[in-house]
Amino acid sequence: MRSSTGRWVSGDDFFDRTEELAQLEQLVRDGNHVLLAGQRRMGKTSLARALAERLRSQGWACLFADVEGAASEEDAIAAMAEAVYPVQPVRKRLVGSLGRRLGRTFGRLEEVGAPEFRLKFRAVLNQGTWKRSGDDLIAICARHDRPVLLVVDELPIFLTRLLRQDDDGRRRVDVFLSWLRRALQAAEGPSPVLLASGSIGLVPLVQRLGLPDRINYLHPFRLGPWGRADSAECFRRLADHYRLSLREDVAGAVYDRLGIGVPQHIQSFFARLRHSPEVRRTGGISVEDVERIYKNEMLGPVGQGDLLHYDSRLRDALGDGLAYEIALRILGEAATQDKFSPVARAALERIYTGSRERAREHVAMIIDILVHDGYLEPRGDDYCFCSRWLKDWWSLRSANSAVPLESLSADVPDRRRIGF
Repeated sequence: MRSSTGRWVSGDDFFDRTEELAQLEQLVRDGNHVLLAGQRRMGKTSLARALAERLRSQGWACLFADVEGAASEEDAIAAMAEAVYPVQPVRKRLVGSLGRRLGRTFGRLEEVGAPEFRLKFRAVLNQGTWKRSGDDLIAICARHDRPVLLVVDELPIFLTRLLRQDDDGRRRVDVFLSWLRRALQAAEGPSPVLLASGSIGLVPLVQRLGLPDRINYLHPFRLGPWGRADSAECFRRLADHYRLSLREDVAGAVYDRLGIGVPQHIQSFFARLRHSPEVRRTGGISVEDVERIYKNEMLGPVGQGDLLHYDSRLRDALGDGLAYEIALRILGEAATQDKFSPVARAALERIYTGSRERAREHVAMIIDILVHDGYLEPRGDDYCFCSRWLKDWWSLRSANSAVPLESLSADVPDRRRIGF
C-alpha cells in the first residue's frame, strides 16, 4: 500500500471500504439516485471510482463530471457533456441532437479532444438553451444500450456559487435542481443513475433555502471515518510497504493524535513521519517520533495546508458575512473550551441578534452545517470537535482572540442582528 496524499486511490491502495462499496453498488443497481456525502478527504472520489471500475467490468458506462469550477448552468451542462466523451455512441448522438435543434452541422465537434469538446459545446449554450441540451444529454444516456452511471462531483459547491452570484441566486439554484430532478425522472428506463457528491453539505444548503423537496429523490449515503482498528491497520500497511519498523503502539498513537480516522489525514501523518530525518536514519518509527512530528509539523506551518481547506470550505458554505463570523465563534469556543455548551449557545444568541427566536433559528442552521460537514459532533447537550488534530489547530489560531462565551454576562446588550 503506497503513500498517497491529495489524490484519489485505486487498486491495492484502496483500503477498507469493502462494505461501503457493496452497499453503494446495490443502491445503484437497484436504480437509486444517490447523494454521496462526507467531509473532505474521507475518500468519496476513491469510492466512486472503485464503484465505476466494478460496474464497467460488468458492462456499465460510467461518466464523471466535476462541476466544482462551473460558474453557470451552461458550464455545468458542458462538464456533463465532456463526461460522455469516452462513450462514442452517446457523444455522437448528443452532437447530432444539438445540430438538429440549432440547425447547424457539428461533425468536427465529435472528432476533437475532450477539453476542446467541452469548450465548443459550451460555446453554443446560453440561458435559453442549457435545459434543452441537458434534457438531450440525459435522454440519450437513457437510450444507451448499456446502463449508465453519471457521477456529478462537487455539486453543492457549484450551487453555492450560483447562489452568491446575484440577487437571483436562490431562483437559479431552484431552477437547476428542479430541472435535474425532472430530467432524470423523465428518462425512459432504469438509467442513467445519478451519483451526486460533495464535501460541503447539499442537504443543509437546500434546507436553508427552503427547497428540501428538490433533492428528495436522492438516497443519502454518508461515508464516515475509519475506526481505531482500521486506521491502525492502514498505518501498519503503509509502514510495511516502505519497510519501516513500528515500535510500541505507534499506529494507535497516530490515531489518538488525529482523534478520527480520516484516510487522507493518516496518509499525511505517515508521509511526514516517513520523510523525517530521524526515521530515515533509524528505519523505524517510535511514539516519540509521533509526538515530535505532530507538534512540530502537523500543527506547524507545514501541516496547515492540510487543514486550511476546512476554513475555505466553511467560507464556501456560508460566505464571508455574519454567518461565517458566527461559525468562527462557535468553533473557537469548542476548540478553546473543549465544547460548545448550551450556556455558550445562549450567550451567542444574545450577542448577535435583537430577535431571540431568529437567533435560535440561524445559530441552529450554522450548527447543522458544522455537524454535517464534519467539524463538530454532538456529545450529550454539547458540541465538540470530531478531529483532535483540527481542534488543536483551531485552538492555536483562536488562542489570542477567543473570549469564553460562558463568561459573558446575561445583560450583554445586543450588538449585531443576524441577516442571511
